[in-house]
Amino acid sequence: MRHGWRYAMLGATLLAGANMPAAQADSTDPLAGAPGLGDPYYPLDGNGGYQADHYDVTVSYDPPTRQLIGSTRIDATATQAMHAFNLDYDGPQISKVTVNNLPAAFDRNGDHELTITPLLPLLPGLPFTVAVQYAGPVNSSDDSGWNFSPSGGAFVAGEPHSASSWYPLNDSPLNKATFTLHASVPQEWEVMSNGIKVDDTVQNGTRTVDWDMRQPVAGYLTTIAIDKFQFLEQQRANGTQLLSAFAPDALKAKDIEARLPEILDFQEQLYGPYPFDVAGGIFVDTDLQFSLETQSRPIYAPWTDLDTVVHEVTHQWWGDSMSVQHWSDICLNECFASYTADYLWPERKDGKDVDAQYRETVAKYHDDPKFWQISLQNPGVGQEFTSVYYRGPLFLHALRRTMGDDAFFPAVRDFVMGHKYGNASMPEFRQFMQTRTPQDLNGFFAAWLDRTDRPGDEFLYPGSLHS
Repeated sequence: MRHGWRYAMLGATLLAGANMPAAQADSTDPLAGAPGLGDPYYPLDGNGGYQADHYDVTVSYDPPTRQLIGSTRIDATATQAMHAFNLDYDGPQISKVTVNNLPAAFDRNGDHELTITPLLPLLPGLPFTVAVQYAGPVNSSDDSGWNFSPSGGAFVAGEPHSASSWYPLNDSPLNKATFTLHASVPQEWEVMSNGIKVDDTVQNGTRTVDWDMRQPVAGYLTTIAIDKFQFLEQQRANGTQLLSAFAPDALKAKDIEARLPEILDFQEQLYGPYPFDVAGGIFVDTDLQFSLETQSRPIYAPWTDLDTVVHEVTHQWWGDSMSVQHWSDICLNECFASYTADYLWPERKDGKDVDAQYRETVAKYHDDPKFWQISLQNPGVGQEFTSVYYRGPLFLHALRRTMGDDAFFPAVRDFVMGHKYGNASMPEFRQFMQTRTPQDLNGFFAAWLDRTDRPGDEFLYPGSLHS
């Protein structure tokens, strides 16, 4: 809905929106969208007052100069009346913002807040469109945005933050949206991203590639990767197209990625049908300290092995299709990805005795208080990516042996499929698993998830794990 009659009177005063001050979103102002969604670890991540439905991002990137020119359109729906609202953004300089095609005032404040004051107030329940234009150099980040490749290429990766380094968004797993990318680079470069490659054309020395992620995605799971890639195209028996890309010094990983159809078949047996249209991977040759489950097409560091690929593919169910409600729920993502890669794959593919593996690990760290001191239920800000990797698999294996395979595996499959394209929390998981067994799991969950010391022997050695 547009109000052209007001534009005639007021448009001249806001024509250069960047020159007009924008009201900073105030949580005490009932007509301003909240500057954050109250995550216990990152309270200013995300924004209140609206739901982003779709991002349409258009960028051009020049590898030699690292210059980015961008324009992002956000289709959203207001959930309250607003005269101001926020986006999360910490990328290059902004030149223009419009709301419903009318110039809007804006202000950048805090670490990543972009406060926008539209010409006309937004009404609850009605759709609106925001467009932001920006340009400038991009900067490298260790774990939350742009990374540069030896070839001169670049890619975006980081958790829990990265997307705001290259486009404005409502940056919270609670606001998942569909995503389209139109990326232009010099013709000798290639572009990878999420979802389906819709178009790839070269004209007048410029390559333009269009990508479309048609299932909802959390911001940190979107990416752009620019390099002189070589490709591996595969197809699953059910027709799912697989496209993977390899940076110049990452070609040795092709043999591992060739097993992707087998890995997807394995995961489907555990967790239900693969939740996205396509799959693949982006293998970089940058000195990256992590791999990341970017949706439908994970980014893999040079040290990637088969275990890493199984781990990141597991995340397509646990973390991507089903996302956390808060970052304190991170065990839903990492505990399952680690358990699947470290226990279930070796057990089912290689015949490994994972009970023995469990007992050996517990014996090794039995009397080490540091191993047990970070809880799984709420590891704490800055400690999200610690105990979930090394204690998480033990917790899930003990839960499996407590419930028995006939209860455990259908339950976890039903839980993740029941939250497809949505969000879930650890308290929900605990309650759901309790409904699938007559055993009282309260003591077990408290010992494994809440406490910061070693679980008692009755919870540490259940079932066939009994020492």
